[in-house]
Amino acid sequence: MEMNKGLKFKFFLMCGLLATSLASHAALFDDKEARKKILELESKSQANDEAHQAAINDLKKTQASIEKRIAAIEAVIQSQGLLELQNQIEAMKQEIAQLKGDLEVASHNLEAAQQRQKDLYTDTDTRLRRIEAGPVSTAPDAATPSTPPVAPVEEKDVKAYAAAEELSKAAKHKEAFTAFDAFLKEFPNSKLVPDALYGMGYSQFALKNYKSSIATQQKLIDGHSDSAKVPEAMYNMANSQIQLGQVTNAKKTLRDLLAKHPNAEVAPSAQKRLKALEALK
Repeated sequence: MEMNKGLKFKFFLMCGLLATSLASHAALFDDKEARKKILELESKSQANDEAHQAAINDLKKTQASIEKRIAAIEAVIQSQGLLELQNQIEAMKQEIAQLKGDLEVASHNLEAAQQRQKDLYTDTDTRLRRIEAGPVSTAPDAATPSTPPVAPVEEKDVKAYAAAEELSKAAKHKEAFTAFDAFLKEFPNSKLVPDALYGMGYSQFALKNYKSSIATQQKLIDGHSDSAKVPEAMYNMANSQIQLGQVTNAKKTLRDLLAKHPNAEVAPSAQKRLKALEALK
């Protein structure tokens, strides 16, 4: 009986020790799992931090790249702005040169027109005095009806030209063109034909019919090469070519003018105009 009790005691003691050992192992197992999870979390957190830092660095690089591109674009814009401004200045210089040239042309034409008008009036007065001083005719026969005197052809063409010239001086260029055109049709053999051709060409220039003006002045140059109006016609032609943007042709016309008519009244103006054109790049 006592022996059985001893065996029971040992049995219970061993069970207790076994239970205690199992609990200890369970606690040890739980602690390792917890540490492992903590380490995993720390590792993930560190990885996330590194990823975030890398993303931030990439953003900083992108920002720096964009800022650099913006600076380059701004520099290009500023450079283009200066270039555009320079182009505008050059265009304005060309316009000023053309305006100066037009002013010179207008001044010259006015002076020339005034001189021509003065010469014309002098010539007309001389002719009229010559007619008035002619031989006195005898009294007509009573049976013969008197015939009204017919004005000489020269007097008619002078008056017609003077009327057209007056219209041109008054800046009535359309009417002046019509008058010069009518003159050339009515008096094709008049010695004033070169003057009328020049007047018509100038009227066309004033009306901005530059191609027609060039053709008219060329007709004067080709058909009346010995006329004193040829240098003026060449100068007017060069101005029409400038207005049409034919700068190369204008330079050639002005060079020809200076070469063939170096002592012409219009030569100094032609020299200035050629110099202005050659200054344009």
